[in-house]
Amino acid sequence: MSSLLAQLVSALNDGSLKIVDLSQPLGPDTPVISLPPPFANSPGVTIETISRFDDGGPAWYWNVLSFGEHTGTHFDAPGHWISGRDLPDNKCDSIPPGRFVGPACVIDVSVEVGEDPDFLLTPAGIEEWESKFGRIPAGAWVLLRTDWSHRTGNDEFLNVEDDGPHSPGFSPEASRLLAHDRDVTGVGVETVGTDAGQAGGFDPPFSNHNIMHGAGKLGLASLCNLDQLPPVGAVVFAAPLKIVDGSGSPLRVLAIVEE
Repeated sequence: MSSLLAQLVSALNDGSLKIVDLSQPLGPDTPVISLPPPFANSPGVTIETISRFDDGGPAWYWNVLSFGEHTGTHFDAPGHWISGRDLPDNKCDSIPPGRFVGPACVIDVSVEVGEDPDFLLTPAGIEEWESKFGRIPAGAWVLLRTDWSHRTGNDEFLNVEDDGPHSPGFSPEASRLLAHDRDVTGVGVETVGTDAGQAGGFDPPFSNHNIMHGAGKLGLASLCNLDQLPPVGAVVFAAPLKIVDGSGSPLRVLAIVEE
């Protein structure tokens, strides 16, 4: 083992580095986004037992899983959106794996979101964060801490009213800044998707998906424990399942941080 990797293993073993799990549990109670008619919707999670130490398999336990690609803590590939459908290496099985690992920049807007569930991060908010913590580097994962993951139950998490869902996200201008001027790897959020709840009425509609994926960038949704990460200094590992022609995938997102 190289000395560099040996140092990493040693730091993990002695506790000077720790791993933070940024993923929600995946099961039948996992909230799933609901689209209005006439659009097709993704199903919830179902788990069917094949055998569990019984006549079907006396010494083993395993299940059949059924869920949409974009369920729970999940990954959005560029090919998920029409703006990214013709890009090269745009699906889960073709994205170079080195892109799944990168430094994390955690922008904390939890106070603002506590006062306004429709809060949007703007370029001014990004620049204010950078004035304190430095310019967002190319290849970074930009994680929007809103503490939305602290909400319990499907209704509270999705927060749907008569005029649609209400949840925080990125302004179109912020998405453009991050995708083009900062050249990030992608963005991650605590909400059910990477767009704000009211983003269907933005220009362009669902602007974060449109802009990010059109630029070949990645997305992470339904994250948690962002309050355990520093503004800078963590490294995020977010590798989707290698689904053939996959537009996305549930995944286990992990961060390494210094104690």
